[in-house]
Amino acid sequence: MFFSVYSGISKYLLSYVLISVFLVIKSYGQEPQISVPDSIQNKTVDELISLIKSSSSDHSFTFETALENSQNPDINLAKIYSEIGYYFYKKEASERSISYLNKAIEIAKKTEQDEILCKAYLRQGNSYLQDWKNQKALDAYHKVLEMAQKKGDLRNEIVAKSNIAIVLRRMNQLDKALKDCNELLRYVDKTSFKNGKNHVNILTIISEVYLDLQKFDSVLKYADKGIKISESLDYEIGIADLYIKKGIVFYQRKNYDQALEFLYKAEDILTRLKFNERSNQSINVNYFLASYFFENKNYDKAIEYLLQTIHALENNDLRKNRVIETHILLAKSYKEIGDIDASVFWFTKHQELQDQFQQEKDETVNKIYDQSTRKLDSKIKRLENKQQEDQKYRNYIFGAFLIVFFGMIILVVTYFRKQKANKTIFDDLIKKISDLESKKDIEEIEIKDATKEITIDDEKINEVLKGLDKIEQQEYFLSLDCNLRSIAKKVKTNATYLSKIINTYKGKSFNDYINDLRIEYVLQKLKNDRKFRSFSIKSIASEIGYKSDNSFTKHFKAKTGINPSYYIKNIEKLNRQSQDI
Repeated sequence: MFFSVYSGISKYLLSYVLISVFLVIKSYGQEPQISVPDSIQNKTVDELISLIKSSSSDHSFTFETALENSQNPDINLAKIYSEIGYYFYKKEASERSISYLNKAIEIAKKTEQDEILCKAYLRQGNSYLQDWKNQKALDAYHKVLEMAQKKGDLRNEIVAKSNIAIVLRRMNQLDKALKDCNELLRYVDKTSFKNGKNHVNILTIISEVYLDLQKFDSVLKYADKGIKISESLDYEIGIADLYIKKGIVFYQRKNYDQALEFLYKAEDILTRLKFNERSNQSINVNYFLASYFFENKNYDKAIEYLLQTIHALENNDLRKNRVIETHILLAKSYKEIGDIDASVFWFTKHQELQDQFQQEKDETVNKIYDQSTRKLDSKIKRLENKQQEDQKYRNYIFGAFLIVFFGMIILVVTYFRKQKANKTIFDDLIKKISDLESKKDIEEIEIKDATKEITIDDEKINEVLKGLDKIEQQEYFLSLDCNLRSIAKKVKTNATYLSKIINTYKGKSFNDYINDLRIEYVLQKLKNDRKFRSFSIKSIASEIGYKSDNSFTKHFKAKTGINPSYYIKNIEKLNRQSQDI
């Protein structure tokens, strides 16, 4: 009997243990359940939205859970999360904005709410743009553009393209940005955007592109047009932004009185609107006012404006171009008042930010190139499909003939326009090469004023620069083994220090520095060496240090605007003409 009782107890304990283990394992496979108090669960949707907006990111999860558990049949979570994301975007809380917009996108995809999805992608792109995450912003805007073009939605197409132009301008793809902006201005007349805030925003973007191109008359033309529209709308931030553009133009022209007039006007508007000191507008005003005081040797006042910007910054702001320039100007200002330690500190900070920006820029430019390639592949695919469809309608020979005929006319016109553009580029190249050859030192590279005045270990820097000059004279950059580490070894320094010196004193990244040397060399070599011109593109690429002809062609076209084959063909033609004479 004792044995039977013991056996019964053992079975009971074994069952209890197995059930407990099962429950523990099951609990690990489930997400933790958030207990929502009735006092919160009974709140209205509007009240929950207000609580989310006013709470920190750590305390908002309970309100989100209550919102998602709401029994209100009319609730549209995708739309609500999109609006919350937009709210935090306006507060410049980009990380929280993006987290809610991601929720909106996920829900809108599942529920097939295309209109909300498009708006959420657009707002996501704006938040990434605000955070200077340019590559992610570009991805979001291209999704908006794809959806807009598919639906024939011209309004969203204009908005997407205008924001893409901002990214292109940040990546120094100025020709592409300018082309897109001019196209947008033609589109605006067909929409309700005309003479509205979006029209002003496009004019602001195109004035920024012209500013980077140093075409100051065009900046003033579009800025004045934008100011006029903004004044009719009482669009004060638009007015302030364009005042800043005009102030920069007059500063660059050294007309300091007018520059100060517009910069102070912009500063007054930003102060009245209580605009965030982290905003691009505030950073630009502070930078150029500081630049003015620096030029007039009022270094303490310059430092005051620059530190005002830096103290307001957050980590996400350090990607901005003007913030990087703020650091170098601060270093120069401290150097002028004799505070070398502070100068070195801010110069080092500038170099770190510059390296980080260059890396992110290269990644984004590659993304732009890949997207352009995919777009071309898509066009080719559509053309192939069209040709296949045309085969089904062989009876419409006359119609097909007309299509081919007009298509040929377009191709011929396009071809001759392209040839004319290439000829202009080619003539400019020949003139530049001739100018270079007439100089005693053709390899001299202009050093930017912004970094030229900072000196750290001058003797070591001079040794490295002399080493680089020697390497350029020996044409080591043509070697396949030429890389950052090998050159660093030759000039007796480390790769990191060499990279910073090249950034500072050559005004470009290491890769750009080597590519520029190679392309300048090959331009002159092809011009002057007939035998070299007879080589294949692949052989020429190998001769000047490239591992593939594709890489050589890509860098040659990026530098000159034409293909190497076109350049060689026209050099031969030019030589034949000179011989005939």
